[in-house]
Amino acid sequence: MIELILLAIGLAMDAFAVSITKGLCMKNKINYKQALFIAFSFGLFQAIMPLIGYTIGIQFSTYIVQFDHWIAFLLLSFIGIKMILEAVFEKEETECKLFSIKEILILSVATSIDALAVGVTLSFIQTTNIIQAIIVIGLITLIISFIGVKIGHKFGMKYEKSAEIFGGILLILIGLKILFEHLGFINF
Repeated sequence: MIELILLAIGLAMDAFAVSITKGLCMKNKINYKQALFIAFSFGLFQAIMPLIGYTIGIQFSTYIVQFDHWIAFLLLSFIGIKMILEAVFEKEETECKLFSIKEILILSVATSIDALAVGVTLSFIQTTNIIQAIIVIGLITLIISFIGVKIGHKFGMKYEKSAEIFGGILLILIGLKILFEHLGFINF
């Protein structure tokens, strides 16, 4: 369960960073209806994508069971490194866009693509309760995204890059843990 919670936190960091920017756009007063919509949308898509990835991965798991831990490690590490590099090298947006449902849905899909790959990974490591996993991932993303909007409203973009770097590091560490467990170096 601790590993699942850490995985969910790592996955939620992209949504958290985007939520901060949306909170930043709420200059005078935070709009709680919009904040809840943002959080719900991010949480919903973060929950749906691992389920889709899991369903796809389960179809192929019997063919690659000997290599599944390497695939899990590579996918999580790739996603983590990508998050870190984007946080360090991507230019900051200076323009605040007005709230639009279409934009939030597009951002929800964009920030949850990584969760699709994680769903494939969950199928390879034979996660026994995918429903529990998607509920935890969705709820944690919802909560973290709502907090992100509030932080963005209060503090601006100060924490956006740190959140993405933290999330990337978490995903890499989880990938290493999976690899080391399957290679017999550690046993949790």
